[in-house]
Amino acid sequence: MAITLLFSVFVILLLVGVPVAYALAAASLATLLYLDLPSIVLVQQISSGTGSASLIAIPLFIFAGEIMLRGGISERLISLAASLVGRLRGGLGQVSILSSLFFGGVSGSAIADVSAVGGTMIPQMVKRGYDRDFAVNVSITAALVALLVPPSHNLILFSAAAGGGLSIADLFAAGIVPALLMTAVLMVTGWAVACKRGYGTEPFPGLRAVMLRLVAALPGLGLVGLIFFGIRAGIFTAVESAAIAVVYALLVTSVLYRQLSLKEFFATVTHAARTTGVILFVIATAAVFGWLLAYLQVPAAAVDALQSIAHSKYTVLLLIVLVLLLLGTFMDLAPMILICTPIFLPVARAYGIDPIHFGLVLVLTGGLGLVTPPVGSVLFIGTAIGKITIAQSMRTIWPFWLAGLAVLMVVTLCPELSLWLPKALKG
Repeated sequence: MAITLLFSVFVILLLVGVPVAYALAAASLATLLYLDLPSIVLVQQISSGTGSASLIAIPLFIFAGEIMLRGGISERLISLAASLVGRLRGGLGQVSILSSLFFGGVSGSAIADVSAVGGTMIPQMVKRGYDRDFAVNVSITAALVALLVPPSHNLILFSAAAGGGLSIADLFAAGIVPALLMTAVLMVTGWAVACKRGYGTEPFPGLRAVMLRLVAALPGLGLVGLIFFGIRAGIFTAVESAAIAVVYALLVTSVLYRQLSLKEFFATVTHAARTTGVILFVIATAAVFGWLLAYLQVPAAAVDALQSIAHSKYTVLLLIVLVLLLLGTFMDLAPMILICTPIFLPVARAYGIDPIHFGLVLVLTGGLGLVTPPVGSVLFIGTAIGKITIAQSMRTIWPFWLAGLAVLMVVTLCPELSLWLPKALKG
């Protein structure tokens, strides 16, 4: 009965529009009162929820990404992508996809990605005669690549939700090949849709222009190498790399690019603080929810339930993916990671599924929910930029969404795709 109460209150509050953090806290408090447990447990668990030192990396990476976003890096990355893939059919769509891969390595956030790249590319595509729905759909699905490449906030969050025992360096390495695969598949899909709609190509600017744009973008791309190889080589921890990323971003944007004015800097600090506050509040309230899941032995019950209906680890993975796809339609990615990791990670371990592989599957599955109504934050931002309704986007997004689903299935059923790079780097 307590389990039913916990999930029922949470779902009902979400359906009536209560913010996720408040819904988590209210559902947890109602269950604590029902179990006749002291309400002080709520305060204690919320307080301890943000006590993990690894979580310090999240606000610092958010701040570094915001600095790069407002300091001129996005324009240089888009310019580089245009010179590399603009010649392909549907050139500006291809530019948007490749730019998302580049910028994802700077921001680590799908929302920041669609805001920066989509905010620039969607109006340009519309101006050049591309349909608004194509411009929006290609931009929002490309933003999902940012979930998989360093410094993905969500992979750091998964590591924390898993108890902090998983290597963030391994998670970062595991996401690189799936991210490249997602980029390639979306580019092929964009090319096919562009051919069907008769979109044109962009002129090649010449090899000299390509090299100049590469040199201009290298300082921004250098942040990716600084983060990934620094952590991988053991030079510094994830938290230390995040602090270094902030200093690096400040130097690049204010000294080298000279585009980060004092006014922009204060706007960056304000926006990063707001984003951090929202994320940490969700993390804090999800901690008490997770504590109740453990107290009520929900993970053990989930293991027993799945063992009674499935005997293959791949069957279990597909069932988990199906559940996560359904949850993603009404739950944002961060709370889904915090709630579902304590439930499904023990199941994955029980079936011999590598937790690094499971983390990639969880984040990628939840990412598809970000472009799925009714609660798709990336979808909302993209349609707002493109000035179309969600219904208009949904009518034609299916080729891109199915492409993302196909990549998810490949990553799910071929664990070596995500695991070979971490193993190779260790070897």
